[in-house]
Amino acid sequence: MNTDQTIRNYALQNALKFKGKANSGALVGKILGEFPEWRLKQEELIKKIKKIVDVVNSLSVEEQRSELEQNAPDLLDEKKKRKKQGLPDLDDTKEVVMRFAPSPSGPLHVGHAYVLSLNSEFCRKYNGKLYIRIEDTNPENINPESYKLIEEDAQWLTRKNVEKVIIQSERLDIYYKYAEQMIKKGNAYICICDSEKFRELITKQIACPCRNGSVEEHLKRYKKLFKGYKEGEAVMRIKTDVEDKNPAMRDWPAMRIKEHEHPKTKTTYRVWPLLNFAVAIDDHDMGITHTIRAKDHMDNEKRQKFIYDYFGWTMPHHLYVGRINFKDLRISSTETRKMIESGKYEGWDDIRLPFIRALKRRGYVPDTFIKYALDVGVTQNDKYVTEEEFFKTINAFNKECIDAEAHRFFFIHDPVEIKVRNAPQQSVELDLHPDSIKGGRPFHVHDLFYLSKKDMADLNEGDIVRLMDLFNIKKKNDLFVFESKEYQDYKSKGKKIIHWLPKEETIQATVKMPDGSIVQGIAEKNMKETKVNDIIQLERFGFCRVDKKGETIDLWYAHK
Repeated sequence: MNTDQTIRNYALQNALKFKGKANSGALVGKILGEFPEWRLKQEELIKKIKKIVDVVNSLSVEEQRSELEQNAPDLLDEKKKRKKQGLPDLDDTKEVVMRFAPSPSGPLHVGHAYVLSLNSEFCRKYNGKLYIRIEDTNPENINPESYKLIEEDAQWLTRKNVEKVIIQSERLDIYYKYAEQMIKKGNAYICICDSEKFRELITKQIACPCRNGSVEEHLKRYKKLFKGYKEGEAVMRIKTDVEDKNPAMRDWPAMRIKEHEHPKTKTTYRVWPLLNFAVAIDDHDMGITHTIRAKDHMDNEKRQKFIYDYFGWTMPHHLYVGRINFKDLRISSTETRKMIESGKYEGWDDIRLPFIRALKRRGYVPDTFIKYALDVGVTQNDKYVTEEEFFKTINAFNKECIDAEAHRFFFIHDPVEIKVRNAPQQSVELDLHPDSIKGGRPFHVHDLFYLSKKDMADLNEGDIVRLMDLFNIKKKNDLFVFESKEYQDYKSKGKKIIHWLPKEETIQATVKMPDGSIVQGIAEKNMKETKVNDIIQLERFGFCRVDKKGETIDLWYAHK
């Protein structure tokens, strides 16, 4: 479908949502998501969208609906469209074994969560096995603590659905065995050509002189990889078609020498497999039946098929997905690690980072990321998401997951003490949850209270307001007086509901916000009964996770 038709369809959909009048600004993100090439021509795109929107808005609602029903009926019902997302059926599901293969340059971030969640949910659907395979055959970009962090993050994200964790650097002897077999079969050779000379020849579809050497000669060269050649002097290549239309397919490299010390194996090994060789061997050796890959790995599938064909193996079923491009979120593990080391961030769980450890600490739960992955689905469409858009979506999912269990409490930032004249002395018990947990929050109240500075500023002379779930008060001559206990009375007279705290029943509390700032205030004493890691809701403030308890209770903010 061309850009103009897609814009028109989305404009029709938007118009039907808003009484026949589409908003051009609402369409820009959607169009860039489907046509990323327009990102460099946004001014032109905005003009195009406005022109089409003007035409759509000139139609009657009946004409808009009729046209959309004819051209893109799935856009008439977004709920129906979403049902098409999620998990498609897999082929050959008698046994399902899948893998998720991060590199240990850092722990998992929100980009990893999408593909890992899809893998896990397929395995859950078909009662299959999920392996985490840590691909650490490039010794130059490894963060040693990430081995443990990745395993912890993966088990948490999948709700303990990981069967086992496999580390490639512990499998080098297996790669060596298969490499030697391929040379003996005549399917691979050791190339000692200068890299520039090889590139020049292969670009011209000419085999390098090494390719036609005898098996015996290449076995000798293979032994010299381990002791003899220096880094950069030799590489093992897989024999393919030197006349392949795609130059990257021609005799691609499979093993090379790297002298850099590896965090796990130190200097024991110097010959390391490259991605396509290691992945092909691992997938077969581990019995992987299905994979989910980013669509830019399609050429890698073709490379790996040479190895499968040479050994007579059956390839896994490969599913491909587009990339979720986070436009203004820093998800590079390498860059983030540098900023942690420089002191800009406190660690991988710094509240400002979009890494799983930080989001877990804020109060997000695994099902949130699973819901997000299923909502995006298995699609090859690339997705361009701003930080605001992403968090708007996952906040909604997280609220669905935690709302029913999160206990409610009062918290007041910038508290101001007031006295309510004629207020009755009484004991009250508020609900821990308005729908599911009645009672559980006892207070003894009289006439001294804390209100928030903001609520105080909004009150005018003569206003009647309700202290939430307690009684009504009235502002009179810059004082506050008891008005009534009756809620019905409040409904007929009052303007708003505000939260409160009795002066003698508070504790100090802090809330760490997503930008790293700290909000200080007071909270109700009942929060002493919470435990570290509890997710609670501060009334009129937001959902938070209890991070630390002592003389002060420290919370991390999740979202509204």
